[in-house]
Amino acid sequence: MARYQLILAYDGTRLEGSQRQADKRRTAQGELEKALRTLGWTGRSVLIAGRTDSGVHAEAQSVALDLEWAHGPEKLRAALNAALPSDLAVRAAREVSPDFHPRFDATSRRYRYRLFCDPIRDPVREWFAWRVWPAMDGATLNLVAPVFLGSHDFAAFGSPMTRGGSTDRTVSLCAWTESEGEWQFQVRADAFLYRMVRRLVYVQVMVAQERLSVEQVRQAVENQIHLPAGLAPAHGLSLVEVTYADQSKIEKS
Repeated sequence: MARYQLILAYDGTRLEGSQRQADKRRTAQGELEKALRTLGWTGRSVLIAGRTDSGVHAEAQSVALDLEWAHGPEKLRAALNAALPSDLAVRAAREVSPDFHPRFDATSRRYRYRLFCDPIRDPVREWFAWRVWPAMDGATLNLVAPVFLGSHDFAAFGSPMTRGGSTDRTVSLCAWTESEGEWQFQVRADAFLYRMVRRLVYVQVMVAQERLSVEQVRQAVENQIHLPAGLAPAHGLSLVEVTYADQSKIEKS
């Protein structure tokens, strides 16, 4: 029996989030566990680095599981991809330390959000990006994003995953880039509150549309003052990286 880390990618469009649901709705975890059972896996549950909501995508979700497998990580990846549906894929597999935990050992997660401005719907682009209108002032996005950097109480931007949990988080990357008519928001933190990234995007778009001021956002960060309700749509969001400081657990010799 060995522990393996999988890097799982999925299109969240037809998934009800990452975590298995009690009512058997279709999820990334549920589909992966079904594929694993075809290989003789008998575990109760795989371990997942981070929760993604219904409709949210992942390019590098980190998963761990224990499996009796005698054919090596590359063949494990191939066997799982043969069993998985087309909207999920194992991008990498490797044997790791028996005590590796993809969630508790993670030091940061990075998300990307994509959006574009257009008064007319674009059925192709809108599959993975939020169409925003009225148009935004891109320079304002670059003014408001740095407000979130550092360690703060983000109670105005999300809720803890567990009742009574801390809302303090440390954000180490928060920036917008623009290319070929599309804006991308990159944010990295030690952990995220429930729906925090979508809330951050929504609030920044409101500022860029002159419906909120940078100072109002600053006050929300510094004094937990609540802002008008709203979330950016799930389909523009993707989990793109989970990082680990203790490389000894994931670079098993």
